[in-house]
Amino acid sequence: MSDLSPDTTMAILRATQADSGSSAKTLRNAAKNKELEKLERTAQEFEAVFISEMMKPMFEGISTEAPFGGGKGEEVFRSMMIQEYGKLLSQTGSVGIADSVKEQMIQMQDQANKGAITNE
Repeated sequence: MSDLSPDTTMAILRATQADSGSSAKTLRNAAKNKELEKLERTAQEFEAVFISEMMKPMFEGISTEAPFGGGKGEEVFRSMMIQEYGKLLSQTGSVGIADSVKEQMIQMQDQANKGAITNE
Protein backbone atom coordinates (compact mmCIF):
# COMPACT_ATOMS: atom_id res chain seq x y z
CA MET A 1 0.00 0.00 0.00
CA SER A 2 2.95 2.33 0.32
CA ASP A 3 2.97 2.84 -3.47
CA LEU A 4 -0.59 4.16 -3.41
CA SER A 5 -1.45 7.83 -3.18
CA PRO A 6 -3.35 9.08 -0.13
CA ASP A 7 -6.48 9.58 -2.27
CA THR A 8 -6.35 5.97 -3.45
CA THR A 9 -5.88 4.72 0.11
CA MET A 10 -8.90 6.73 1.29
CA ALA A 11 -11.00 5.38 -1.60
CA ILE A 12 -10.05 1.81 -0.64
CA LEU A 13 -10.92 2.46 3.01
CA ARG A 14 -14.29 3.95 2.07
CA ALA A 15 -15.07 1.01 -0.22
CA THR A 16 -14.14 -1.44 2.54
CA GLN A 17 -16.38 0.36 5.03
CA ALA A 18 -19.25 0.42 2.54
CA ASP A 19 -18.85 -3.33 1.96
CA SER A 20 -18.95 -4.06 5.69
CA GLY A 21 -22.16 -2.05 6.00
CA SER A 22 -23.75 -3.97 3.16
CA SER A 23 -22.50 -7.25 4.65
CA ALA A 24 -24.22 -6.40 7.91
CA LYS A 25 -27.43 -5.66 6.00
CA THR A 26 -27.13 -8.94 4.15
CA LEU A 27 -26.65 -10.82 7.41
CA ARG A 28 -29.68 -9.11 8.96
CA ASN A 29 -31.79 -9.93 5.90
CA ALA A 30 -30.64 -13.56 6.00
CA ALA A 31 -31.55 -13.77 9.70
CA LYS A 32 -34.99 -12.29 9.00
CA ASN A 33 -35.55 -14.72 6.13
CA LYS A 34 -34.53 -17.65 8.30
CA GLU A 35 -36.86 -16.45 11.06
CA LEU A 36 -39.74 -16.14 8.56
CA GLU A 37 -39.07 -19.65 7.28
CA LYS A 38 -39.17 -20.93 10.86
CA LEU A 39 -42.48 -19.13 11.45
CA GLU A 40 -43.92 -20.60 8.25
CA ARG A 41 -42.90 -24.13 9.25
CA THR A 42 -44.35 -23.70 12.73
CA ALA A 43 -47.63 -22.32 11.39
CA GLN A 44 -47.90 -25.16 8.88
CA GLU A 45 -47.23 -27.74 11.60
CA PHE A 46 -49.93 -26.13 13.74
CA GLU A 47 -52.37 -26.33 10.84
CA ALA A 48 -51.49 -30.02 10.28
CA VAL A 49 -52.15 -30.87 13.94
CA PHE A 50 -55.40 -28.90 13.88
CA ILE A 51 -56.62 -30.70 10.76
CA SER A 52 -55.63 -34.07 12.23
CA GLU A 53 -57.61 -33.38 15.39
CA MET A 54 -60.61 -32.33 13.33
CA MET A 55 -60.42 -35.53 11.28
CA LYS A 56 -60.21 -37.94 14.24
CA PRO A 57 -64.00 -38.07 14.86
CA MET A 58 -64.54 -38.97 11.20
CA PHE A 59 -62.72 -42.26 11.70
CA GLU A 60 -64.05 -43.20 15.14
CA GLY A 61 -67.21 -44.82 13.82
CA ILE A 62 -65.42 -47.04 11.33
CA SER A 63 -65.13 -50.61 12.54
CA THR A 64 -62.99 -53.33 11.02
CA GLU A 65 -63.52 -57.01 11.22
CA ALA A 66 -61.16 -59.92 11.66
CA PRO A 67 -59.15 -61.55 10.18
CA PHE A 68 -57.71 -58.55 8.31
CA GLY A 69 -58.45 -55.68 10.65
CA GLY A 70 -58.83 -54.50 14.20
CA GLY A 71 -56.57 -54.57 17.22
CA LYS A 72 -53.86 -52.27 18.52
CA GLY A 73 -51.93 -52.31 15.28
CA GLU A 74 -54.79 -50.77 13.39
CA GLU A 75 -55.35 -48.14 16.08
CA VAL A 76 -51.74 -47.06 15.79
CA PHE A 77 -51.78 -47.14 12.01
CA ARG A 78 -55.02 -45.16 11.84
CA SER A 79 -53.56 -42.50 14.15
CA MET A 80 -50.46 -42.19 11.96
CA MET A 81 -52.59 -42.14 8.80
CA ILE A 82 -54.72 -39.28 10.17
CA GLN A 83 -51.56 -37.33 11.05
CA GLU A 84 -50.27 -37.77 7.51
CA TYR A 85 -53.62 -36.68 6.07
CA GLY A 86 -53.35 -33.54 8.20
CA LYS A 87 -49.83 -32.86 6.91
CA LEU A 88 -50.87 -33.35 3.30
CA LEU A 89 -53.90 -31.10 3.60
CA SER A 90 -51.78 -28.47 5.33
CA GLN A 91 -49.20 -28.53 2.53
CA THR A 92 -51.85 -27.89 -0.11
CA GLY A 93 -52.80 -24.63 1.57
CA SER A 94 -56.46 -25.32 0.90
CA VAL A 95 -57.51 -24.77 4.52
CA GLY A 96 -55.52 -21.56 5.02
CA ILE A 97 -55.07 -21.61 8.78
CA ALA A 98 -51.27 -21.46 8.54
CA ASP A 99 -51.30 -18.00 6.91
CA SER A 100 -53.44 -16.54 9.69
CA VAL A 101 -51.34 -18.21 12.37
CA LYS A 102 -48.12 -16.90 10.80
CA GLU A 103 -49.49 -13.33 10.68
CA GLN A 104 -50.51 -13.53 14.35
CA MET A 105 -47.07 -14.87 15.32
CA ILE A 106 -45.39 -11.98 13.48
CA GLN A 107 -47.64 -9.45 15.24
CA MET A 108 -46.90 -11.04 18.61
CA GLN A 109 -43.15 -10.88 17.98
CA ASP A 110 -43.40 -7.24 16.92
CA GLN A 111 -45.29 -6.37 20.09
CA ALA A 112 -42.79 -8.29 22.21
CA ASN A 113 -39.88 -6.51 20.51
CA LYS A 114 -41.50 -3.10 21.02
CA GLY A 115 -42.11 -3.92 24.69
CA ALA A 116 -38.48 -4.98 25.12
CA ILE A 117 -37.26 -1.74 23.53
CA THR A 118 -39.44 0.48 25.75
CA ASN A 119 -38.36 -1.40 28.88
CA GLU A 120 -34.67 -0.78 28.20
